Amino acid sequence: MPRLRQVSKDDAPEEIQRMYSHLFGERDPVAEPGTDTGTPGNWWTVFALVPDCFAHSVEGFRFYRSPKRSLDAKLRELGQTRAGYARGSQFVFSQHCKSMRYLGFTEEQINAIPHWQAADCFDEVERLVLAYADCLVLDGGRTPDGLFDALKMHLSDEEILELTYITCMYEMHATMCRALHLEYDNVPERIEEIPDPEGAGDILRAVDELSGD
Repeated sequence: MPRLRQVSKDDAPEEIQRMYSHLFGERDPVAEPGTDTGTPGNWWTVFALVPDCFAHSVEGFRFYRSPKRSLDAKLRELGQTRAGYARGSQFVFSQHCKSMRYLGFTEEQINAIPHWQAADCFDEVERLVLAYADCLVLDGGRTPDGLFDALKMHLSDEEILELTYITCMYEMHATMCRALHLEYDNVPERIEEIPDPEGAGDILRAVDELSGD
């Protein structure tokens, strides 16, 4: 379950109820979760806690899908999908793999997102976009001049700004989904101490004995 409460259909303001109807039909998405795409749908019901936050996020979705965008949709999806993978969000990664498929990427390319550095199925500009997405997500925006200069040989300033904004927006969504346990990111923490076998000795003492200290 999400870490925050969800807003039922009856308790949602009118504009959010309209979105609920579009996504969930006549169902109350809290009582009967699930969307047509197979997701639980609790991203929507949790974000509905703050209606203007909900509206702001929906406007973000409209922004990246707008016909006003200069950036090629395939490059946009590369950035979004890699951001989901790099930030470790099962939800963002999974959803945008589907978007990549819709836009014509091959199964080889989709499967290669986790190890794009060792894959030969991406062209030069696609590899630059993937490398830039890693700079944004994994290096906190720190981008070498050589990479940025190479990117500018293929994309306009406007396209790079759009790529930067959209990729960072989806890093934010990936981070929030993990923090709030939304959608496919409602998973237990896997990093925990594994108990020693019964009767095991002190690991540091064993290391000291091996080193002769």
